[in-house]
Amino acid sequence: MAEDAPTTAGIGKHGALRLPSVDIDSYNIELKDEEGFLGDRASKGAFQAILDGWRKPLKKSGEDPFGGKATEEIGKKQLDDMLIGDDVEASAIVHSAVEDFAQELAFVTRRFLKTKSWDKTEAIVVGGGFRQSRIGELAIARADIILKSEGFKIEMVPIRFDPDEAGLIGCAHLAPSWIFAAHDSILAVDIGGSNIRCGVVETRQKKAADLSKAGVWKSKLWRHAEDEPTREGAVKRLSGMLKDFISEAEKEGIKLAPFIGVSCPGVIEEGGAIEKGAQNLPGNWESSKFNLPASLMESIPTIGKHDTVVLMHNDGVVQGLSEIPFMQDYKRWGILTIGTGLGNARFTNRKKSDKPEAKEKKKKAS
Repeated sequence: MAEDAPTTAGIGKHGALRLPSVDIDSYNIELKDEEGFLGDRASKGAFQAILDGWRKPLKKSGEDPFGGKATEEIGKKQLDDMLIGDDVEASAIVHSAVEDFAQELAFVTRRFLKTKSWDKTEAIVVGGGFRQSRIGELAIARADIILKSEGFKIEMVPIRFDPDEAGLIGCAHLAPSWIFAAHDSILAVDIGGSNIRCGVVETRQKKAADLSKAGVWKSKLWRHAEDEPTREGAVKRLSGMLKDFISEAEKEGIKLAPFIGVSCPGVIEEGGAIEKGAQNLPGNWESSKFNLPASLMESIPTIGKHDTVVLMHNDGVVQGLSEIPFMQDYKRWGILTIGTGLGNARFTNRKKSDKPEAKEKKKKAS
């Protein structure tokens, strides 16, 4: 990052590889072969291409059960309905597409498992919008069986929280636990290539200190791809959404922490710049002169009576963080997020003695 680029001060580092509960071994790996990025073989677009391939013979004979509708316009719900519907031929097409996609997902996963940073992975969580459907769940389960049949000792499971909310809930794991001592919620932002979602995450730590009961109080979605805003316009709209939530939370008596967690595509630098991977966002977000956390802090300098702190990390990482409470039986685990591309991150759970709070207790005891 350029020396004169803006930086942000606070309680942690953007894109940090050591977080309160996990070490991040790698994220946003871009594996390639002679045909291009391997992740593209297990993306939303890849599934659509596979489905389109199975439809072609029926299109030629005029027997397409989708009535000539463009594949990219066929929603997950319609595919789920066809999967279990009375039209056997339509069901067979969807089943075939799911099987082929599962084979691709298993192939790509196999390649990740062979990398140094993914060595000895014991479990993989699959997130992203594709998981939010029966066809997605079947593809994940089938890929899991394929890998097990090949001798991989690994569990592949769908992400537990709603994929639309996991990117927000995971933001709570970016913050140190002490920040919640006098607060019960945070502001969270999940930025994607087509949408920006932001909301208020209730930590519900009285019910579960590990954030396993955390949930989204309210959220809003802005489909920025439809509006095609400038970068500055996008930041202004996002700031406005967050300010609205601050007002709503205050009226409802919700105790917002002076913290905003941000999930964003790309490789996140320590100072808050985005090194690469943000090409689908509106405008140039990879400029060394642009710093989203700094822009948000300038727009929202305080929350309540305290200075605002903003921490940003990669979107695949943040989705994975929402799974921390449920991954405690494993030491090394990862996440793959199926969307426009294939997000990825690999984690190692920190031993309790390695966690800051445990060290503090040990120090006091001695």
